[in-house]
Amino acid sequence: MNKTLVVSALSAALLLAGCQSVNTTSGGAVGVERKQYMFSMLSSQEVDQMYAQSYQKTVGEASSKGVLDKTSPEAKRVQAIANRLIAQAPNFRPDAAQWQWEVNLIKSDELNANCGPGGKIIFYTGLIDSLKLTDDEIAAVMGHEIAHALREHGREAMSKAYGIEMAKQGAGALLGLGQDSLALADTVANYGMTLPNSRANENEADLIGLELAARAGYNPNAAITLWNKMSKASEGAPPEFMSTHPASSSRIASLQAAIPKVMPLYNSSKQ
Repeated sequence: MNKTLVVSALSAALLLAGCQSVNTTSGGAVGVERKQYMFSMLSSQEVDQMYAQSYQKTVGEASSKGVLDKTSPEAKRVQAIANRLIAQAPNFRPDAAQWQWEVNLIKSDELNANCGPGGKIIFYTGLIDSLKLTDDEIAAVMGHEIAHALREHGREAMSKAYGIEMAKQGAGALLGLGQDSLALADTVANYGMTLPNSRANENEADLIGLELAARAGYNPNAAITLWNKMSKASEGAPPEFMSTHPASSSRIASLQAAIPKVMPLYNSSKQ
């Protein structure tokens, strides 16, 4: 039998046997309803703990280098925006109210930001300063990143990686090729935490982020100006953020189509 077919068949079998269908969030006004499949032996708590260790290492290194900004007006600005967005997260998943949220600003020319599993947010000053982001645009970036965490896109990617790597090892044994020498845990963690999200996941983060920002009182139209700035910034040497969040005309078109769905929420927040 063809090795590729064996791996594919084993992968499918393992994923079916080891994964469970979950609903990480409600659909919201933007209607994110896709079913997700998570590896049953990889809990949300385990992924949160893994990421928390990595996050604390990053924050600790920034602190030791004197680039962790906790007191400047810009740090307070980022924290204030985060607080408003975090307050809206339970609209998509009630348990987010009990997450151990953290927000840190790092002084760096790097154009990047992220929110990892469990609500661990990092912003880099370069993203704000180089693109001259408004509060509404910062909220658009942060809402998008928070949405990835709410939807557990990291655990979803790791679940897929577990199935693939287990299938490779199983196929190797079946074909007499020996066990794959890859360190499964390291491979899965790298896959889930560092590689780009799928276009479907990016679209979900765009939509949920748009609604989070609107509910928090930030103008949804800022998502359009944000991604236009991102597109322009990527014309030279692409910033780090763009390697995992590529801008495209289809992304902007999707956001424009969704804005009318969330404008009532924005208008209500301003009353």
